[in-house]
Amino acid sequence: MSRVVVVSGANGQLGSVVVQRFLDAGDLVVGLVRKSSSEISVEGYIEMDVNLLDETQCQEAIERIVAGNGRLDVAVLTAGGFAMGDLDSTGSIALENQYNLNFVTAYNIARPVLNQMIQQDKGRIFLIGSKAGLDVSKAKSTIAYALAKSLVFRLAEIFNGIAKGKNIVTSVVVPSVIDTPQNRMDMPDADFSGWVTTNQIADNIFYYCSDEADSLRFPVLHIYNRS
Repeated sequence: MSRVVVVSGANGQLGSVVVQRFLDAGDLVVGLVRKSSSEISVEGYIEMDVNLLDETQCQEAIERIVAGNGRLDVAVLTAGGFAMGDLDSTGSIALENQYNLNFVTAYNIARPVLNQMIQQDKGRIFLIGSKAGLDVSKAKSTIAYALAKSLVFRLAEIFNGIAKGKNIVTSVVVPSVIDTPQNRMDMPDADFSGWVTTNQIADNIFYYCSDEADSLRFPVLHIYNRS
């Protein structure tokens, strides 16, 4: 039986690859985007225009997905964004921007998703963390970004505590440098061969949703390749 999968940031560089990975397996995928595109028409894919900073819209989106399908098996929350910023350049506005972009956008969807999965007693949630958020002592040049991403790890811990004893796991995916056209442009002299690809990240997420990985309970997935 195909699964019901929701992907936030579904039209982003990582989100779009995650969407395709689950579609290739025959799953039903609902992509949450800021502005839906009428050009996308793929069997098994539904796109919803949702402002992830609007708690009500997020709640209603999950309710619609469940009402139409009876359940929600997997949530991969890829929406977010990066920003540089040292101590001198990181004021409260920069903090608020990164908090909203990387934490609130995840929390507003993850909260109703977890509540639904608790009712089902089954589900997998994937949040996107970062090396900077995992070890903020090394984030002197990305302060706001690192602080926001650090909350993602705490959220996973809380969710796993709430769902203890149930077949529900909230994992944080921590990639190294992702091999994207933008990153290659920004770091032209780097060794791209050691970077992690969006396909590798999607494949690992997909595996952790499989029957073979059903007994695994690793909340933090370090997907570093050789970098």
